[in-house]
Amino acid sequence: MSQTPSQIRFTAADAASLPLPPGRRSAEVFRHGTLELRHYAPHGHDPQTPHDQDEIYIVISGTGRFRCGSVEVPFGPHDMLFAPAGAEHRFLDFTDDFATWVAFYGPPGGERP
Repeated sequence: MSQTPSQIRFTAADAASLPLPPGRRSAEVFRHGTLELRHYAPHGHDPQTPHDQDEIYIVISGTGRFRCGSVEVPFGPHDMLFAPAGAEHRFLDFTDDFATWVAFYGPPGGERP
């Protein structure tokens, strides 16, 4: 299968300009099989609720803290953060320039450890 450059390379600037679908807080950038890549840039607070797939966040810009379950860690640009399916998680005390890629993947309920 032949792919065009716009199907294999995604920039944060392009993703940030995508419209948010009604009822969503992140813009879908890419989908393939169970993988869904989104751009997430909350303002003020992060109102997330648990998701039914495993998630990986790759921080684009900004700093703050990430809480997943009872664990809380600082984060900054280029950090990778993981939230298993069903886990309470959110970003806290983040800077105004905070933005992240979020990748949802795997079956509902998450991958087996």
